Amino acid sequence: MRRSSLFNRLKRKKEQSRQAGKSNFNNMKVTKKLDNNLSNIKEMLGDPNDLVVRELLIGSIEKRAGMVYISGLTDENLINNNILKTIQLNLKQFDSNIIEKIHKEVIAITDIKQANNLDDVSLGILNGNTAFYLDGHETVLLMGTAGGESRAIEQPQSETLIRGPRDGFVESINTNMALIRRDIKDPHLRFKPHEVGKRSKQTIVVSYIEGIVNPDIVTEINRRLETVDIDFIADSAYVEQWIEDSFLSPFPQILNTERPDKVSSDLMQGKVAILVDGTPFALVAPISIGDSLHSMEDYNQRWFSATLLRVLRYLSAFLAIFLPGLYIALVSYHPGMIPSTLTYSIAATREGVPFPAAIEAILMAVTFEILHEAGVRLPKVIGQTIGIVGGLVIGEAAVSAGIVSPIMVIVTALTAIASFSVPSFSIALTFRILRFSIILAAAFLGLYGIILVYIMVNIHIVNLKSIGKPYSAPFAPTFTKDFKDLIIRAPITSITKRPYNLKPLDQESKDILPEKKS
Repeated sequence: MRRSSLFNRLKRKKEQSRQAGKSNFNNMKVTKKLDNNLSNIKEMLGDPNDLVVRELLIGSIEKRAGMVYISGLTDENLINNNILKTIQLNLKQFDSNIIEKIHKEVIAITDIKQANNLDDVSLGILNGNTAFYLDGHETVLLMGTAGGESRAIEQPQSETLIRGPRDGFVESINTNMALIRRDIKDPHLRFKPHEVGKRSKQTIVVSYIEGIVNPDIVTEINRRLETVDIDFIADSAYVEQWIEDSFLSPFPQILNTERPDKVSSDLMQGKVAILVDGTPFALVAPISIGDSLHSMEDYNQRWFSATLLRVLRYLSAFLAIFLPGLYIALVSYHPGMIPSTLTYSIAATREGVPFPAAIEAILMAVTFEILHEAGVRLPKVIGQTIGIVGGLVIGEAAVSAGIVSPIMVIVTALTAIASFSVPSFSIALTFRILRFSIILAAAFLGLYGIILVYIMVNIHIVNLKSIGKPYSAPFAPTFTKDFKDLIIRAPITSITKRPYNLKPLDQESKDILPEKKS
């Protein structure tokens, strides 16, 4: 209830700011005088260099008309061939319904709208449409001519697969919607648009399959999106942070992906996707903790191989979080739990090291994070070189100088490799935060500190929600039938139902083979 009231206050604030932001100039109506209309649109947009205003004479009586568009946002070949040439060649006679005639008979473009408000006209032009004015008429035709340069469909950079589709989302929301429709040819697939950004006027689309998804989930997501009150959305991460349940949690409560097949698969499970214009990263919600460790490649391999890979992934996640802390706890507080031969070996490698194991681990962990961040920010070829050479040189120099022990270099390297096997970058960042928490707890309390942090993290996960759904499902609450696609990946023929946690309307239609009747 408290969160609901917060969203209601944000929604009211957004409406108030939207009304306050509208000036009389924005609400101005289109007049019958062409010169006034062209002057108004120039003044409203600031008369930029890329604003093209084309005045022309049409018909036998040479009626004045005007076309306005922004170069770079439009397909100029479409404007010249399908609009300008068509109007000049086919429009000879005029009557009182000339605008309707142009709309329905002359222009060979599917997407045409009528507008009589300056605010609607300017927004249409900024969306890549071409505005057609006719002297003596108060109606403007907005013709769908959006185009210009855009990035081609390429393989996703952050989610590469050995076996699977190679196409990924791009910055165009229309292209992304088409990629989803290619995968899901269901007439019940829905795309509900929202307009966000008080100044940028960006488009957000909520996608779901009607008849499968729980309507409560769609209603809740739409309600949260209506509270978004921000000038500009540079990436879907802005939306993710705005509508998530707990901004204090380090765990991602909404999944982001570049893969259309991933979005399509989640939609078929009863989840909701959010597409944001201008970014190739789509959002999927609600999710659970297990979704962050799943990959689409799990379903492209045979079940035995996929299960082995998934178990290795869970083991890697455990090592990425706990390995440095366990090393510190065993060496500093519980050496009796280590076999004697290994204890002597570790003691020999640590001879001459001036720092305790905790300081040693923190130094190496911070050094690795700096190298990782530098490798990401530098150009691709140089970044790989820095990551490899920097790690080898610094590690070897640190061991030779006696600052760290060789065993600590091995522990840090294993931790780094394990963290790279996590498919979701967002959850990998969470594991890096937890790793430092475990290191500090082990430095002060040993294994007891690690257990204490582990219990606290589990309590937090159990209380965490994703769009109102338990983040810890199907562990708590327990849905045993969902365990077929959790840590193990059962054969495809046995995964016949959608996740119970989502409470989909159509629970049974995921059946691939009919269930055997006893």
